[in-house]
Amino acid sequence: MPHEQVIAQDIRARYPSLLDKRVVVTGGGSGIGAGLVAGFVAQGARVAFVDILDRESERLVEGVHDGARHDARFIHCDLTDVPALESAMQTITRDMGGIDILVNNAANDDRHGIEEVTLDYWEDRMAVNLRHQFFAARSVIPAMKSQGKGAIVNLGSISWHLGLEDLAIYQIAKAGIEGMTRALARELGPHGIRVNTVVPGNVQTPRQMKWYTPEGEREIVDAQCLKGRIQPEDVAALVLFLASDDARMCTAHNYWVDAGWR
Repeated sequence: MPHEQVIAQDIRARYPSLLDKRVVVTGGGSGIGAGLVAGFVAQGARVAFVDILDRESERLVEGVHDGARHDARFIHCDLTDVPALESAMQTITRDMGGIDILVNNAANDDRHGIEEVTLDYWEDRMAVNLRHQFFAARSVIPAMKSQGKGAIVNLGSISWHLGLEDLAIYQIAKAGIEGMTRALARELGPHGIRVNTVVPGNVQTPRQMKWYTPEGEREIVDAQCLKGRIQPEDVAALVLFLASDDARMCTAHNYWVDAGWR
């Protein structure tokens, strides 16, 4: 497999419009979410993130502390508990004095067969992968409307575009995110609020690596146009652009970072 060349943070694009912006990331404690938190902190943004992973989240806060213009803030929150989610969002909004950017990242791609799906499992997977994105967005809309602008970036998945096996409910939820993005963008556009979806390919995180053998990983790379492994910071780079004022006329669409995996 080709040697990975990760772009150093100090030579990545800088977005002056992200300086001091108030950002919320869901599921920011690990994987792609940790890359998003680190990326926004490096831009000088004020970042709060919610997660259920206490140890990983606290370690991340310490890890991005050195040299940061603003320290990241972690709030423990189970996103399947909508009242708790709304309360956390209200607290963050109050403490920050508003919200400029929401990144809906949290998800869980546990494998499952269609025959195994019970009604309870269906409800749980929709809560984990789709429902919280809507209610997190709804929680920050009043603050964004009051300031006449804002950016919401939802994380989708390449999985349903490829029709991968053992992910039926996850893929249904992820397809719904793209529909939600279109609906929210239409309603919120007149208020200056932009809504987009980022569609990652197979990102090399510790969680994803547990699903693949070296042979399976090679099959993914072979199916990509670019022969390397996507890293969390590659996804963060696209999210940072869409959250910045450079993307001021980008809304209601899907943006891919999948190395051409089709």
